[in-house]
Amino acid sequence: MTRVSADWQKSSFSAQGSNCLYVAAPAPHTIALRESDEPDVILTTTPATLDAFIRAAKAGAFDGLAQDR
Repeated sequence: MTRVSADWQKSSFSAQGSNCLYVAAPAPHTIALRESDEPDVILTTTPATLDAFIRAAKAGAFDGLAQDR
């Protein structure tokens, strides 16, 4: 398991307590994301890829994925 040494910032949209999303920039051109309930599981990506994901989510490209099946 890889440890990411970084200054983690909590999303302002995260609820108090649990279900929080943290974001960090541990290296140039690298964005790291983790959830409060599993802080050792870290997703890394590039700023450009994260930007594309956020734009697609805002446009509704993933609507319905989080619904119970």
